[in-house]
Amino acid sequence: MAGRVVDNDMRWYYDKRAPEYDDWWFGRGLFAGRPRPGWSEEVDELISVVDALPTARTLDVACGTGLLTQHLRGEVVGLDQSDAMLEVARARMPDAVLVQGDAVPLRFDDSEFERVFTSHFYGHLLPEERERFLQEARRVGGEVVVVDSARREDVPPEEHQERVLNDGSRHTVYKRFFAPDELAAELGKGATVLHSGRWFVAVAA
Repeated sequence: MAGRVVDNDMRWYYDKRAPEYDDWWFGRGLFAGRPRPGWSEEVDELISVVDALPTARTLDVACGTGLLTQHLRGEVVGLDQSDAMLEVARARMPDAVLVQGDAVPLRFDDSEFERVFTSHFYGHLLPEERERFLQEARRVGGEVVVVDSARREDVPPEEHQERVLNDGSRHTVYKRFFAPDELAAELGKGATVLHSGRWFVAVAA
């Protein structure tokens, strides 16, 4: 969930956003008045998809506040470049293994995990960053599961978004939106669509 592969400005942004990040998921604060029909129901559906993944030793890259991490079954390691995000995750999952670090290169051995999971991180990566990340994910884990934002008619496929935090500060973030088949093709042969909704997509490869 936290930013670009290597970008100090994004790290600073997510450190500042950490205390309010879950407002996006739960429709609180600045997100309380946004029209998002079916959002809460689809969040529940997405959590069910994550919970239904087979038990595995899993690395959650850019785990953020751990909202989805807590639903992964098996031995799980959460990785994020933002210490502030990890503080929130630790409060949510006091017994979890949480590690501060970058997504590229990953600080783990070849095949150390059975699965690499990531949510709302892949869609922030530029083309050259995506390939580097996928290479690292495939190196350390046998399966890659990507959760991200679904493409809709009211948003472009990609854009630079201006995001405003509760303190009024403004930040520019690169963002992609995915059609499920497009994401599956990008992740490679044998990819399977796990969820296709108005707001979210999830693909395993």
